[in-house]
Amino acid sequence: MDLRQVEFVVAVVDHGGFTKAAAALHVAQPSLSQSVRRLEAELGSPLFTRHARGVLLTGAGEAFLGPARRLLRDARATREAVGEHTLLMTGTLDLVALPTLVADPLVGFVGSFRERHPGVTVRIAEPGDARQLLDMLRDGRCEVGLTEAAGALDGLARVPLGRQRLLAVLPPGPEDDIPQRLAPEDLGRHALIMTPAGTSTRDRVDDALVAAGAHAVVRVETRQREAIVPLVLAGAGATVLPEPLANDAARRGARVRPFRPALARTISLVHPVDGLSPAATAFVKLVESTR
Repeated sequence: MDLRQVEFVVAVVDHGGFTKAAAALHVAQPSLSQSVRRLEAELGSPLFTRHARGVLLTGAGEAFLGPARRLLRDARATREAVGEHTLLMTGTLDLVALPTLVADPLVGFVGSFRERHPGVTVRIAEPGDARQLLDMLRDGRCEVGLTEAAGALDGLARVPLGRQRLLAVLPPGPEDDIPQRLAPEDLGRHALIMTPAGTSTRDRVDDALVAAGAHAVVRVETRQREAIVPLVLAGAGATVLPEPLANDAARRGARVRPFRPALARTISLVHPVDGLSPAATAFVKLVESTR
């Protein structure tokens, strides 16, 4: 087994097939296919099931993928530890963050990191939910994540970053028409604009409503988070946002209120315990220094 073969397998998975993987890696498709077949022969098991619509990983392929990603990342980290990479003059940092944590605090962290290490390329991935974010760290697609982490984090380390308030955001109107603080059950008086169940903020709101014995009606449900504030400003309903996003909505004309009792979430930086690249190690140290 050599690293090129491992890279080919991961590329087939990431690009959804042999032809696209070969194009992305600038190699001939027959050469890539032959290399993968030789690796399968060496391992004694097929890694892919080939069919008319593409390829799927076999059970052996699923078992191979995580270690393969880590092997490629370790190889990259080894190369980066030599010569100019030791000084973080170049390299790549793969981050993943819940969408509501990108504007704050991730943007500030990335800005500070890029000022210190301008030669490093930063890539930010968006997960479907918090569970997928952890999976992306465990299988090697990303090195560092920013999430609302709760419970055990097997194989991952956590850097607590404190609590972030969630605030009610209502359409423009007279300020004295709504109380200065809202109870969760007050949301029941408003049509809500929310992301789907299973997303971070939606789950916190649903839990608060259940605890208060309250019920609210979601009239607009969307995964397009960038549309939520414009929808509120257009009068389509109210929503709940992390404080930094809520404050931005207030500057645009929305009415913003805190909850009583306070509604908040705990956020953390999360990363694998071992095997971080020099860029990821520097990023984690930067975040730790800001606590």
